[in-house]
Amino acid sequence: MRQAGRYLPEYRAVRRKVDFLTLCKTPDLAAEVTIQPVDRVGVDAAILFSDILVVPEAMGMELSIEEGKGGPRFRVPVRSSEDIARLRVADPSALQFVLDAVRVTQRNLRRRVPLIGFSGSPWTLAAYMVEGAGSGDFRRAKSLLYTHPRVMHGLLEKVSDTVSAYLASQIEAGVDALQIFDTWGGVLCHDEFVEFSLRYMERVVQAIRGSVPVIVFSKDGGGVLREIASIGADVVGLDWKTDIGEARAAIGNRVALQGNLDPVMLLSTPARIEEGVRAILAKFGKGEGHVFNLGHGVLPETPVENALAFVEAVKKFSPEYH
Repeated sequence: MRQAGRYLPEYRAVRRKVDFLTLCKTPDLAAEVTIQPVDRVGVDAAILFSDILVVPEAMGMELSIEEGKGGPRFRVPVRSSEDIARLRVADPSALQFVLDAVRVTQRNLRRRVPLIGFSGSPWTLAAYMVEGAGSGDFRRAKSLLYTHPRVMHGLLEKVSDTVSAYLASQIEAGVDALQIFDTWGGVLCHDEFVEFSLRYMERVVQAIRGSVPVIVFSKDGGGVLREIASIGADVVGLDWKTDIGEARAAIGNRVALQGNLDPVMLLSTPARIEEGVRAILAKFGKGEGHVFNLGHGVLPETPVENALAFVEAVKKFSPEYH
């Protein structure tokens, strides 16, 4: 999850030359930073370098990223049915730079490892679109959901149609698997999660399933794993707060599991990282259906040698179980 980034000196060297959105929208550069973790730390798959918020931008919103000043934001957030009416269901051609990055990456990877494409979930994208920027609790988005649920459903329908077409186009461009990031599903209560997040993730999954494996990751989703496992995805991602042994007992006969070392553990020592890897392998137990991963993205301050120690530990100890 989020393999490329500031922890890699090779990535920082590229970023000194271009701003973040330019990097996302330049296929050769996006392919370069996508492949950097494969070359540097030896991961078993590459994750396409992009950003989830290019989707709302393609729908007609004005996106800017103020680095060091709060991150991405939309100049005019979506706050009413009139705002939603102005949005378009984006044709994948509006995101051609992503599709070109897929093709360039696959050409340069030469099939050494699979390539994973992705999108934010409809709810997560809608939350940013209403809030206008990142937030701890997304109170504006939740307020719209509670006060005007039909308006929120209208937004989610448009976003879902855009995401479905976008992911289908990534399959056509050549990705080997897809991941849906429901980063902010965990801010919702159970019933609201089912109605406003899960329902639309299922809609997307059903639109794209069958061609490549589909992974669904909902941060803070440990309490709704059975529901997530029911929507048709092949893999359910787990954050670091979920016990993978309990998750396997609950849903592991229906889907594969992905996860779930705490990313902060990569700030410790190689010996402690090995312990953490072995503990998760032991909790999952013997058998198939485990994609070992972090429970969220690599932190920028992670030492490269610790990321490498993590990957090496997984490769060293997992054959005993899998």
